[in-house]
Amino acid sequence: MSVRRSSAIAPDDMAHCREAIRHGSLSFHAASKLLPAHVRDPALALYAFCRLADDEVDLKADKVGSVLRLRDRLDAVYAGRPENAPTDRAFAAMTEQFEMPRALPDALLEGLAWDADARRYETLSGVMDYSARVASAVGAMMCVLMGTRDADALARACDLGVAMQLTNIARDVGEDALERRIYLPLEWLEEAGIDPEAFVSDPRPTKAVRMMVRRLVMEANRLYMRSEAGVGALPRSCRPGIYAARFIYAGIGGQLRQMGYDSISARARTSKWQKIGWLGQSVLLSGASMVMPRSAVLYAKPLQEVQFLVDAAARGGPVASRSDALISVLSTLEQHRRNERARLTGQRTGVT
Repeated sequence: MSVRRSSAIAPDDMAHCREAIRHGSLSFHAASKLLPAHVRDPALALYAFCRLADDEVDLKADKVGSVLRLRDRLDAVYAGRPENAPTDRAFAAMTEQFEMPRALPDALLEGLAWDADARRYETLSGVMDYSARVASAVGAMMCVLMGTRDADALARACDLGVAMQLTNIARDVGEDALERRIYLPLEWLEEAGIDPEAFVSDPRPTKAVRMMVRRLVMEANRLYMRSEAGVGALPRSCRPGIYAARFIYAGIGGQLRQMGYDSISARARTSKWQKIGWLGQSVLLSGASMVMPRSAVLYAKPLQEVQFLVDAAARGGPVASRSDALISVLSTLEQHRRNERARLTGQRTGVT
C-alpha cells in the first residue's frame, strides 16, 4: 500500500524516527541534541531511513534482495508514493521539503549494493570511494537540510563523512571478518603477507593488522581536522551539532589508540560522560568560531572520491535519473538473483 506524501513530517512518523535513532545510532543521537529543531527533525528522518537501509543489507540473509527492495522504496519516495511505513513517509516528506537531489540517496544505495556484492577494495582510494557513498552522501544531505549548497562547505562535509566511515571500518575489523567482510585495503594485506581468506577465517590482532587499523585512524584524523574548516561556513545554529558529531566519532579513534589499535579482541566504545564532555566542547568551539576568521583549508580541493557528491548537492534539484554506475551495479545484482533462482530451481527439479 502507498500513500501520497506531503512536505510536513507527521508527528507519529517523527516520533518513530526519533525512537529508531535513539536505539540504533547512539553517536548521532547524542550529536543531534545540539542541532536546531528545524534541522534536527528532518535529520532524524534522514538518519532513520539510512539506518533502515543499512540494517536491511547488514542483517538480512538475502542482501541482494534487500538492496533491490530499497531501490524500489527509493523509487516510490521520489515518485511521491512512499511505502505506507513511518520511515518511508518521513523520508519522503523530507526529500520534498528540501528538494533533496536524488543523486545523494542513490549514492548511498550504490554503496549498499557494493556491500551486497561482497566487494573488496584494492587501495585506500577504493575504500574512500565506498566511504563517499555510505557516509559522505549523508553528510552532503545534511548540508542540504541546513540550507548550505556552497561547494567548499560541501567538500569539507564530505571529508567528515569519509573520516567517520574510516573510523567505523577501523573499529569493526574483527566483527567484519567474522562476517567474511574486509574493508582494509587489500594491498595493505598483501604488503603484510596476509592472505585475505585466511584472515577472515581466523582474524587475529597481529602487529601488522594493528598497524593497518592505526593507518586508518590516522587518515581519519587528518580528515577530521580538515573538516573543521567547513563548520564555520554552516549556519551558526547548526555548528554545535556538527562539531559534536566530529568529536564523538573521532573519540572512537582515541579509544582504539588506547586499546593498541586492537579492534579484534574487543570493540571500542565511548562512555556517556565522554559524549557529554564532547558536547560541551562543541558548544564552546562553536562560540569561538563566530569571531575567528575562516581557515584557508575551507578552500582545499574536494577529495576526488567525493567530487560527484559535491557537484550534485551544489547543483540542487531532485534530478530523477539514476547514474550509469548505479544502474550497472543494480543490473549485476539482478543478474546474480536470477542466476541463484535458476540454480535453486535446477536443484529442486534435478536439472544440472
